[in-house]
Amino acid sequence: MARGSILVVGGGIGGLAAAIAVQQKGFDTTVVELHPDVRSSVHGVGIIQPMNALRALDMIGCAQDCIAAGYPARRWGGLYSTDGTFIKEMPGTPVPGVDLPPMNGLTRPKLHAILTSHALEAGVTLRYSTTFTELEDDGAGVDVTFTDGSAGRFDVVVGADGVHSRTRGHVVEGEVAPSYIGQSAYRVNIPLLPEIDSIILQAGPAGMAGLVPIGKDLAYLFYNAHMAKQSPGSGMDSAGKLREYLAPFGGLMGRIRDEFVTDDRDIVLRPEESLIVDAPWHRSRVVLMGDAVHAITPHLGQGAAQAIEDGVVLADCLDGHDDPEAAFAEYTDRRFERCKLVVDTSLDIAEWEMGRKPGFDNIAATDHVLEVMAQPL
Repeated sequence: MARGSILVVGGGIGGLAAAIAVQQKGFDTTVVELHPDVRSSVHGVGIIQPMNALRALDMIGCAQDCIAAGYPARRWGGLYSTDGTFIKEMPGTPVPGVDLPPMNGLTRPKLHAILTSHALEAGVTLRYSTTFTELEDDGAGVDVTFTDGSAGRFDVVVGADGVHSRTRGHVVEGEVAPSYIGQSAYRVNIPLLPEIDSIILQAGPAGMAGLVPIGKDLAYLFYNAHMAKQSPGSGMDSAGKLREYLAPFGGLMGRIRDEFVTDDRDIVLRPEESLIVDAPWHRSRVVLMGDAVHAITPHLGQGAAQAIEDGVVLADCLDGHDDPEAAFAEYTDRRFERCKLVVDTSLDIAEWEMGRKPGFDNIAATDHVLEVMAQPL
């Protein structure tokens, strides 16, 4: 596509990755983010970066900074029983020709800081406390009116505004919304213990608990709890409830429960929602990416990875076609089945954890996804 102007709606992980990627291809890129600054747009505790995420980040020059700021593991992880007995090694799947760790753990604020810094260095314009009020697509460009009263015209608008995307309504007919899967994820930062050298999974009688290293001195605990969706502000006594869920666990998880799950203020509880939007993912000059078209539950650690991959592939397609319609068609063709596999397998793992998929092999399913993710973008 002839170099022109691109507006990215949403300054999260996927939006920033896309902005860096298209700016590096020579497009004049602007990001608008509703939150007032980079830190306020960060939700959650830490993040898993599988090798395919690191490969995509390496393509836009960000991987080594993430590795330096995080915890590069020598394996994907290990599986343990409820009492802490070792069951199985999970080495991860190497990406041919890529010298990167199987997994890197990182805090979300550090990742956002790295992506923001690289975006600014590339020449991306970042506008906080701003989003659009109107998009008028005439086929040759998109006229955009912003919440601060300003306006502009862009050759392409990229909707990277999350699972509850407003941009999606300009692409997809009818009401499309994520569905709550019946689980919510507890997460809490803890000190990094020597045993947490990769993703540590302990399968409980009613849910999966895990530990993820995200820095030289920091890790986080997660637990996927089967529960009704909680209303805002209903997370009182989160520490006590999480301890109840973790009561059956022995070994390392039991020790961490007793020593570190103590303060409600430290605990994040978020509903797990899922969505896959049928193709096409664009209409005329507006295209969607990330959670706006494929909201992924955290069971495979692939949500952010897929958003980053979206941004890299979208930039490659825009760079390779003069016609944006052709670029968007190739982008969706390269991304849809890959993202759908991750969405569907994550849901299968959740169903198994909630006792609704007996006989399901979650480790084999995880290994299969990692093998597919190692394939070229």
